[in-house]
Amino acid sequence: MSTKALPPFKVFSGTNSRYMAEEICKELGVELGQMNIQHFADGEFEVSFEESIRGHEVYLVQSTFPNSDNLMELLLMIDAAKRASARSVIAVMPYFGWARQDRKDKPRVSIAAKLVANLLTAAGVNRVITMDLHADQIQGFFDVPVDHLYGSSVFIPYIQSLKLEDMVIATPDVGGAKRANNYAKYLNVPLVLCHKQRAKANVVATMTVIGDVKDKNVILVDDMVDTAGTITKAADLMLSEGAKSVRALASHAIMSDPASQRVNESGLTEMIFTNSIPFNKDCKKVTVLSVARMFADTIRRVHEYQSISSQYLIK
Repeated sequence: MSTKALPPFKVFSGTNSRYMAEEICKELGVELGQMNIQHFADGEFEVSFEESIRGHEVYLVQSTFPNSDNLMELLLMIDAAKRASARSVIAVMPYFGWARQDRKDKPRVSIAAKLVANLLTAAGVNRVITMDLHADQIQGFFDVPVDHLYGSSVFIPYIQSLKLEDMVIATPDVGGAKRANNYAKYLNVPLVLCHKQRAKANVVATMTVIGDVKDKNVILVDDMVDTAGTITKAADLMLSEGAKSVRALASHAIMSDPASQRVNESGLTEMIFTNSIPFNKDCKKVTVLSVARMFADTIRRVHEYQSISSQYLIK
């Protein structure tokens, strides 16, 4: 189906995701839409579209990190687009914040991922395009379609380009076992697990390796790295167990302090991220891979009512 026969679409960006939106627009061959975000002295801000979007399909590119301001900005963008008579509003969220709070794992806690889904729906979003949610079931929190993409589409080719011998795939905790197992199956290499116990949030008490890493080149797979305590502890543990080298890959580079220092001081050979979150820390071991082409292709396919399943190497 030709895009000329379809109603037009436009791409806009929030403040902190402009770099991603510009890359996506370059891949799509379109101009980034004009928006104005005015900040007031008390921290409140106002969002306005500086061009007509009446009858258009509107794509709003915004990762919600840092979480609160960027989420509120996205909600205001959605509301403004609906009030400006956009035909449909699609939130493009390379990083979906609050995803770690996806269930009640103890009494009297919120399920923030569900709340965020409700807020986006209440604001008027018609569709969400995101990548590597912390838990797949978060898609079910939405009452609108969710296109869930996977960073494996850029990670797998990069791993293969390294041409590592005696490679094993590992996960820094059992929660990521399914994700790591999919990598191991696709690459036809063994899987190793780490079992960790936390003293409290962001603090690992103990960790043990389940599997053989002696004389192996290890690839640790995770969805995000926050303070890097788990990933660096796992890397150092595997090196102590006789691993030749340890690399780590994760879709979302949250990298809260002192993450960069921990990665630099660890035994990790390389830390590989996507650019779902802008990475501007001083960490010489970090490699950043762009997912802009993947999102651009998904936008094109959604707009043309085409299947996006070809985007998935593995899930």
